[in-house]
Amino acid sequence: MKHSFFRFLLVGVINTLVGLSIMYTLLNAFGLSYWVSTFAGNMIGAGVSYILNRTFTFQSRAAVPGSMIRFAFVILFCYVTSYYIALVLSKAVMNMTTVLPHLVQNNLAVLIGTGLYTIMNYSGQRYFVFHAKDKTAES
Repeated sequence: MKHSFFRFLLVGVINTLVGLSIMYTLLNAFGLSYWVSTFAGNMIGAGVSYILNRTFTFQSRAAVPGSMIRFAFVILFCYVTSYYIALVLSKAVMNMTTVLPHLVQNNLAVLIGTGLYTIMNYSGQRYFVFHAKDKTAES
């Protein structure tokens, strides 16, 4: 795995399995709200993500306090933006079709939000949180 994006995707698979498992369990098994379920799953997954991205993906030497603050900012921004957009999109899809049961709306929103979040999060982590001052460290 030569490039950080591929390492990011591998970490993302792990992070996604952890986060989505928690989200869907809280949403469907415990009946918690969309926002509580996605926030809890995302925050736990974010902890896993920070550790793995810092050490494995970007092999960052950035100071932990500074990188944690930037990481938290990126995570929060990506979370609110992507899951809000996903909820709006899933509502639009549900309003256009009668084929899918209306109960699918939040589950669809979680799936869409996860995809948007991944794309936004990579850019934020790569260029804002764990950016390499030495460009040779990026390959």
